Amino acid sequence: MRDNITVSASVVTYNDKDQIAATVKSVAENTQGYPLKFYVIDNASTDGTADFVESLGVATVLRQTKNLGFGAAHNVVLGQEMGKYHFIINPDIAFNTDVISDMVDFFENNPDVVMAMPRILNPDGTEQKLPKERPTFNRLYIGRLSNKIRSEYAWCNKDITKPTEINFCTGCFFCIRTDIFKKLCGFDKRYFMYLEDADLTLMAKRKGKVMMLPQVSVTHAWGRESSKSIKYLFIHIISSFKFLFKWRGKFL
Repeated sequence: MRDNITVSASVVTYNDKDQIAATVKSVAENTQGYPLKFYVIDNASTDGTADFVESLGVATVLRQTKNLGFGAAHNVVLGQEMGKYHFIINPDIAFNTDVISDMVDFFENNPDVVMAMPRILNPDGTEQKLPKERPTFNRLYIGRLSNKIRSEYAWCNKDITKPTEINFCTGCFFCIRTDIFKKLCGFDKRYFMYLEDADLTLMAKRKGKVMMLPQVSVTHAWGRESSKSIKYLFIHIISSFKFLFKWRGKFL
């Protein structure tokens, strides 16, 4: 174990009792290379999620009195003791190797990299084609109707075999240097949910490289809530316009 470097990780939950056990156990049991400070921020769940996670005895549970949303809840860790590197993890992620230590090793060997994500897989082992380019109006809206635009947005036709720079680091699982995360004051709290990860990516790219590391992978049980629920679709639309307005005319 490399005791001279500590890492931290946070998972935000909201009524996730039925799925979070695999995520919590993955993080706690497989992170062997570095000492880990592990936080679960509960957004006022009503299904007993906070009590359940506490009963597992492997993470510090930070209970909130209301649902802060994704980014604002992750920002709660800024008031806690953090490691040199910090991992943002969804409650529907699972892995069975020391993904966290593998990614930290990459950061240690590449000081110009400030943020990175692994390859994201479906439960059946196929790759999730998540966005890797900066969101634009066409990519967010016309892309829902155009396979060509969607493929460009998510690099569907690219076979990434080595660490590669990207412009959109998915919020379901990524690592960021803690000093950078703090300098940026965490996620922009104006986004309740959706595109706060794209926003943070663009902010981080002003500080250094953002990468995808295909040699490392995690499994994501992707719910795609915004495609199934009018409520989440509305939140997604609101966030997209906040993002487009904030970044209008701004180039990296």
